[in-house]
Amino acid sequence: MFRTISKFHRTAFISLGTITTASALSYYIYADQSKKFYNSRFLMSQAYADAKISPLRILPSRDEMINNLKCSNKNNFQNQNNEEFDLLIIGGGATGTGAALDAATRGLKVALVERDDFASGTSSRSTKLIHGGVRYLEKAIYHLDYEQYKLVREALHERATFLNIAPYLSHQLPIMLPLYRWWEVPYYWVGLNVYNFLAGKEAMGNSYYVSRDKVLEEFPWLKKDNLVGAIVYYDAISHGATVANHVEVTHLLKNEDGKIVGARVRDNLNGDEWDIKSKGVINATGVFADNMIMPASGVHIILPNYYSLSGKMGMLDKATSDGRVLFVLPWEGNTLVGTTDSPAEVSFNPMPKEEEIVWVLNEFNKFLTPETQVRRDDVLAAWAGIRPLVIDPEAKDTSSLVRSHMIHVNDSNLITITGGKWTTYRNMAKETIDKAIEVFDLNPLYECQTENEKLIGSQEYSETMFIRLIQKFGLDTEIAKHLANDYGDRSWDIMKLVYQAGNKQWPAPMQRISSHYPYIDAEIRYAIRQEFACTVVDVIARRTRLAFLNPQATLESLPHIIEIMSEELNWTPEKKKKEYEEAVEFLKTMGLPKSDENLSLANA
Repeated sequence: MFRTISKFHRTAFISLGTITTASALSYYIYADQSKKFYNSRFLMSQAYADAKISPLRILPSRDEMINNLKCSNKNNFQNQNNEEFDLLIIGGGATGTGAALDAATRGLKVALVERDDFASGTSSRSTKLIHGGVRYLEKAIYHLDYEQYKLVREALHERATFLNIAPYLSHQLPIMLPLYRWWEVPYYWVGLNVYNFLAGKEAMGNSYYVSRDKVLEEFPWLKKDNLVGAIVYYDAISHGATVANHVEVTHLLKNEDGKIVGARVRDNLNGDEWDIKSKGVINATGVFADNMIMPASGVHIILPNYYSLSGKMGMLDKATSDGRVLFVLPWEGNTLVGTTDSPAEVSFNPMPKEEEIVWVLNEFNKFLTPETQVRRDDVLAAWAGIRPLVIDPEAKDTSSLVRSHMIHVNDSNLITITGGKWTTYRNMAKETIDKAIEVFDLNPLYECQTENEKLIGSQEYSETMFIRLIQKFGLDTEIAKHLANDYGDRSWDIMKLVYQAGNKQWPAPMQRISSHYPYIDAEIRYAIRQEFACTVVDVIARRTRLAFLNPQATLESLPHIIEIMSEELNWTPEKKKKEYEEAVEFLKTMGLPKSDENLSLANA
């Protein structure tokens, strides 16, 4: 029996503050070997301490997971005691994978399918923040809105939970709130300490005032005129599921009573179709759920790292021209600025509108000195994500909608979970599985486990792990920090791939995918063998974040990436050409300059 370990995208972090994450990536072990798996982490670390490289664990492939899904309609279903799943979850974003993990850790038999790649939608296009929601608290107080208040309390608790279960993916990040009027100092100091008070023992630290000089030390590009200071505050599946990406539901299956009992699915990589039988189906497709949501677009831009010079503090613009909030955050060696909040049409690969990019630049430039103004050409990348906001007929605009979630059961017993926010994915998943147990009369073995379930990579992670990588393999510090912070204790598995061919060099031979970023070749092979990466876009967007950081650098790296993937997956010349063209199309949605849009693999 296989067990699935799921985690959100490696690039998530807590700040006011990835699986993909949130993308969800999946790993498998034999259930009866689970103790050996965890013990092997200790033995593996000892082997490394002795400078010995143990063999890479061979985990089940996507093909094996597809076979398990196909067996749900047969008597020889090798994974389960009977032929149907307890639950089929449609959608592999933060909420869907969170629900799969929750159900699996309760002992339920779970299947999950995603039409594209894990976290290919909203979950990978977020602001990378796990936060309580300062602006929601302000709305709750001003409008005496209990729903906003509940959302803040829930999010503050989930913020603390994420720090506990994913320590290498998350860290506290102080956020600076520049103030230009003296009366704002006591106003925001009181408000942010109420925020800390609501967090109770899960608070990250007290808010504090910093002087004008200290503000300019951290952000020297800020306008000095009328600056009085700032307030600083803090924010930040080895368990029985069978999952597959690039598998699409074509229609739902119903019994003679009109109740849903599974789905017909298609493998989008080869066209195979089959039925998956289950006692219940959960719709976790986000903005594609149904007419209960109002889609809202959030545009983010990536700027050079000198706009977050220290890399240790973010900034919040609390009062933009239209009342929306703007964050300036250090992210993956660059600076992330966002986000907008405006009505949008649902699409699989939303394009950032030029007027939205210009709005972000103009709002940011209001803070900057004349000599440090951001130009349009300084934008390294720009992308849009579509949020599934629950409809409120009385809301004036999308920014007024409460970020709470809704669970709906229709007459056919289809459970739909929609709305909510990235921060609260775990609790949304918990409530969804609670509802599924009730509706489908399921018999879980355990209560919800996810509040304390460590995500893969966390078991042996420490903040000084990168030093061990440097000492053992002679890695460049930037690469070592990247591996430790993006993979946790799975960094050792990456290094096994480097040494797999019998290489014994020290320092370890490393080739970067792009000279501008710390991603290395071994990550591509690891993504294919261990993380279900099937396409070039899977690798550049959700196994690494290269496409989100710098589409131009990604374009230059495509031939190299395609060659490695072709070695691993035996691609034909025609397939390599198709993958290149589809990757370029995707990079257009990330802000690729128009002058580079017509390149081909032949002349790359």
